[in-house]
Amino acid sequence: MDPTSTPVSTGTETTRQKKAVSLEAFVFLGVFLLFFALIGRKMGVINMLNTMMSTSFDLLINTVFYIMSIAVLAGAIGTLLTEFGVVALINKILSPIMGVVFGLPGAASVGVVTTYLSDNPAILTLADDHSFRRYFKRYQLPALTNLGTAYGMGAVISASILGMNLTGGSGFGTAVLVGNLGAFLGSIVSTRLMLRFTKKVYGTEAWCDSDSSGKHEDDNTRTVRNGGIGSRFLSALIDGGTAGVKMGLDIIPGVLIICTIVNLLTQGPGAGGVYTGAAYEGVALLPWIGEKLSFILTPLFGFSSSQCIAVPITALGSGGAAVGMVPGLLSGGLATAQDVAVFTSMAMCWSGYLSTHVAMMASLKCSYLTGKAIICHTIGGLFAGISAHWIFYLISLL
Repeated sequence: MDPTSTPVSTGTETTRQKKAVSLEAFVFLGVFLLFFALIGRKMGVINMLNTMMSTSFDLLINTVFYIMSIAVLAGAIGTLLTEFGVVALINKILSPIMGVVFGLPGAASVGVVTTYLSDNPAILTLADDHSFRRYFKRYQLPALTNLGTAYGMGAVISASILGMNLTGGSGFGTAVLVGNLGAFLGSIVSTRLMLRFTKKVYGTEAWCDSDSSGKHEDDNTRTVRNGGIGSRFLSALIDGGTAGVKMGLDIIPGVLIICTIVNLLTQGPGAGGVYTGAAYEGVALLPWIGEKLSFILTPLFGFSSSQCIAVPITALGSGGAAVGMVPGLLSGGLATAQDVAVFTSMAMCWSGYLSTHVAMMASLKCSYLTGKAIICHTIGGLFAGISAHWIFYLISLL
């Protein structure tokens, strides 16, 4: 701990008192100004500011509200499943499997399905529901971020790649299946690593929710709403949708701020290599770093060309944008079916986690564990890509 700081309890968390002016202020100011000065020099200060504002606005309108609409639907469906005992049934059936594989209760499998069919934050609407959260111990809840993100947009990514073809006309059925398997293996690594950290923070005994006496509720019973079946159905539907709206609002700061910065570092200039201040322009720093590390990354993932590295790098910010780069690589003969397996695996497992992890952890009231979650998921995504590469290679030998 910084010797110049003193812990102060605020009732909900521990904050610290520091000297009003310290070295920290000068270091931060220097790094802050240097970061934007370098980007501004490349893009032009006015273009940089216009791009940031345009990107943030577009993210709000076309990404956040889209996620919110998904969250409303997922929240409504998830609440119905918990209200009428489906989650309890799934928890009973799958707990042995989910416990061995992921270290989570069987109810977590519902989160896997909702995120695979929609996007990463969809799992948060479930986590906000007491009837779902009651199956989890406190240390298990933050790991839902890693679990859900590993399957985010899985159906969209898989369907998009299945619709593509190699120059010879062959499809990618095997590649997509291998990619999904790789993402599954990556999700295990990411979730298990995250649980190692959360156990140290929360221990393994405390439950997320307890009854009025402080004891954990009996898993052989469940709480339902008052009224008849019709009344309960409508109440669950509305309550779940309302939770989705709240979640959508909660993630706005994280998505807008982090996605804007990630896109600024991932995307390149506009048409003709000219900066215009339009949304989603940038300095392409992350792809450049990936290119410099190609001597390490290419053997690990078996990429056919160094240009393939841009796909997983882009997946850090957006899984959809990463998949959007694949047709160009295929038409240029720069990618093969084996590369597509790796693309599917990493685009699905990472699915823009740098853009959503911050907001998701904040929504779970676990912001102080965001760094740990990102580190674990980075390792999980790398494992997913490497697994997909070697699994496809072994299949090709048969």
